[in-house]
Amino acid sequence: MSKKELLIYCGITMVKPISDIAKNFEHTHNIKITISRGGSEDLYQSAKASQKGDIYFPGSISYRKKYFEEGLLEDTTHVGWNQSALVVKKGNPKNVNADPHELLRKDINVIICNPDSGSIGKETKKLLDKLGIFKSVFNKSIYLTTDSHNLNQAINNGEADATINWRATGFFEENKNIVDVIDLDPSIAIPKKLILNLFTFSKNKDLAKTFMIYAASEEGQKIFRQHGFLDNKFKP
Repeated sequence: MSKKELLIYCGITMVKPISDIAKNFEHTHNIKITISRGGSEDLYQSAKASQKGDIYFPGSISYRKKYFEEGLLEDTTHVGWNQSALVVKKGNPKNVNADPHELLRKDINVIICNPDSGSIGKETKKLLDKLGIFKSVFNKSIYLTTDSHNLNQAINNGEADATINWRATGFFEENKNIVDVIDLDPSIAIPKKLILNLFTFSKNKDLAKTFMIYAASEEGQKIFRQHGFLDNKFKP
């Protein structure tokens, strides 16, 4: 008899904690979990087109609000918080301060995420629009990329001196020695609720709900904290 399976559509920033949680869950429940990773917008559109899968995990609750009326998103579970920050090369050689206006400095090369692709792109636009500088930063950017992973790569390979990214990515093992995180005031970089969404077309709803409960449990939350995320007990 073949194992039961779950398919999770996961925003690139949350892949590490969700992968660790999935490994534990696979072992205890003797199932197979497949994780489709990418930009939050692209993932939703892929799931919508295929009508296959069980859980949608975007980088911001705004995607649920945007698409809820389409009728594909059912139950939710709160598993933590995302927060944006300035991210620079390790050691901050350009002495970038904790102010998004620094991205307009002539000596700073900037790359940002496409607002129509990943959750950090959408958040970057919202943050910079609030300050009235999105168009200026957009026009100054060397190019737009698709997700948080590629933003850190741009810093690593020297294409960018600074960007706006999800702060947790700066604490990932492969990034912590190549980038520094410059935290922004929470009134500017407002924490974004991270929720798992059950798809209405899931063929394994009970199993998917059990996974969602496990991710929100203390064991699951410990994994999120280990990867630099604010857990679901955080009060913004």
